[in-house]
Amino acid sequence: MCCRKISCLLLISVLLVSLVGCSQPATDPEAQPPQIKGTVRIGSLLGPTGMGMVKLMDDDAQGTAALDYNFILVASPDDLVAKIINKEVDVAALPTNLALLLYNKTEGQIQLAAVNTLGTLYLLAQSEEINSIADLKGKQIYISGKGATPDFVMQYLLEQHGLSIGKDVAVDYFIQHSDLATALAAGDVDIGLLPQPHVTTALMKGEHLGIALDLNEEWQKATAESGKLPMGCIVVQKEFAAGEKNTFRQFLAEYRESIAFVTEPNNLDEAAQLMEKHGILPNAAIAKAAIPYCNIVYVDALKAQPDLDHYYQVLYDFEPGSVGGKLADEGFYYSEY
Repeated sequence: MCCRKISCLLLISVLLVSLVGCSQPATDPEAQPPQIKGTVRIGSLLGPTGMGMVKLMDDDAQGTAALDYNFILVASPDDLVAKIINKEVDVAALPTNLALLLYNKTEGQIQLAAVNTLGTLYLLAQSEEINSIADLKGKQIYISGKGATPDFVMQYLLEQHGLSIGKDVAVDYFIQHSDLATALAAGDVDIGLLPQPHVTTALMKGEHLGIALDLNEEWQKATAESGKLPMGCIVVQKEFAAGEKNTFRQFLAEYRESIAFVTEPNNLDEAAQLMEKHGILPNAAIAKAAIPYCNIVYVDALKAQPDLDHYYQVLYDFEPGSVGGKLADEGFYYSEY
């Protein structure tokens, strides 16, 4: 009898230990394996091309992003180019002409994944009545950067309206955007072409200065298919996109959400504060004034391809070297499928 009691007690003990052991993983959170986040290294220029990712930057800083991000912000395109070529970044936000130039230079190392910024170019004028490109006949225009994208865009639009530089319109150049912005604000220059956020900086300081023409709108009027002016984009290392498909897709999803936040009018104040906080723009006041004029978007590469192809053709016709000497082929455009 005693032996049977002991055997029963032993059996009960074994069963209890088994039950506790089986239930441990479900009741003890510490027993769950840690969730490993994918990592993405992102490089971006300061200014409009990087403005759309500011909410994602803040989510990452707060630890609420789905992935682990490492953001590298630079002021110089040359610094970003070096990091892309050396594969120090997986993803980059940069001008669209630079994307194709790098694609050609690296023999297909990168792909364009999405357009993130449309036209950011505006013609500013001191109290002059300018309602169309045609109204520039007989005028003197100042542009920052001879042989750069703004120069080619302006020349293209003048040609589309039958105006010739040197004959119908006089054009002169400043080296730096900031110098032209200062000259316009001071009233030393009557008409000048600038990109954002330099447009906003000049307008905030120039008492009689105003926006005469939005070149994004003028580009659409001059383009047969009313195409957009795609000036900023997201590129990805082709090797990363192929080897880390799910991570890259997750990034694109979070990036789209960030752009939706930044472009929602109700979020203007918060988005502006985040741009100052994370160093995308100098201060929140400039950011708040500039955001509505920066044409921040998210357009998949294949959807944007017709607009990009037209834009690249225009640049190539003026200067083949501005896009790396060759137009884009199908391998340049990223597709999830």
